[in-house]
Amino acid sequence: MPVSPQPSASPSVRPLRLGTRRSPLAMAQAEETRERLIAAHPGLTIEIVPVIASGDKIQDRPLAEIGGKALWTKELDQWLLSGEIDFAVHSLKDVETIRPAAIAIAAILPREDVRDCLIGAESIRALPQGARVGTSAPRRAAQLLHARPDCTVVMFRGNVATRLAKLAAGEVDATLLARAGLNRLGETGTGHPLCADDWLPAPGQGAIAIECRAADAATRAVLAAIDDAPSRHAVFAERELLAGLGGNCHSPIAVLTTADGADLILRAAIYSPDGAERIEASQRFAAGDPAGPARLAAELLNRAPEAVRVHFSGPAQS
Repeated sequence: MPVSPQPSASPSVRPLRLGTRRSPLAMAQAEETRERLIAAHPGLTIEIVPVIASGDKIQDRPLAEIGGKALWTKELDQWLLSGEIDFAVHSLKDVETIRPAAIAIAAILPREDVRDCLIGAESIRALPQGARVGTSAPRRAAQLLHARPDCTVVMFRGNVATRLAKLAAGEVDATLLARAGLNRLGETGTGHPLCADDWLPAPGQGAIAIECRAADAATRAVLAAIDDAPSRHAVFAERELLAGLGGNCHSPIAVLTTADGADLILRAAIYSPDGAERIEASQRFAAGDPAGPARLAAELLNRAPEAVRVHFSGPAQS
């Protein structure tokens, strides 16, 4: 466990402590965060404090069955709220839509590539008949089965290296990984990126979120220097869509956000888990306007059959 802070300590006299999961991708994201902060604040010292998250400890069951996205954040949340770390780094798509009031998303780094990569075939169409495709993500499973109902989804969890090793061992014929994660790990030549217009990404995919205590004004000011406003507007719109849909870890939701001047265009699809039903809609609205994503969520739910609506609870309550 990290050393608890001294009450009189401040960022100017001790290193800021950055909490992160211990996985290779999370550590790469923490290093990127540290580099950006030091570039923005020359002379700043940052100590990276890793933790093994509950989600990393249990790899044999789908995340939705063992506690959902909170398994990626709960240890770091505890350390943050107790003062053992000053801020934490997360893949935004792994962060629950409704967060504790005492924790603030203080910065979003410039968003990476939002696309998924197919590994094992050049395209979804090129998958062999009856292919076994490894994924534990309801969105990827539903999209795959919608496009290729002949395929079989195999539950597949673990970090990038683990999943690539399972693929190499022949446990599946193909798998899907985020292009952003592969890029951050230096695996830039791995897999075949899927066109985001045809294969919509996950909400928040490719974005790194930096959280700190909401009442910690000094740390929030430090982190504000690396906040990327266009990325923040896009991913917060996607999180507003999630809140409006009332989706959870079982809910297949896909969304693509594009900027057009001062506006955002949100294109989203929701599915039945078996991929048989798909509803798509889009909305254009001013960046920073939460009403646009809420309208899109309402339209999707209003048009969805019961086989889809049953997996969504409607507007989330904070």
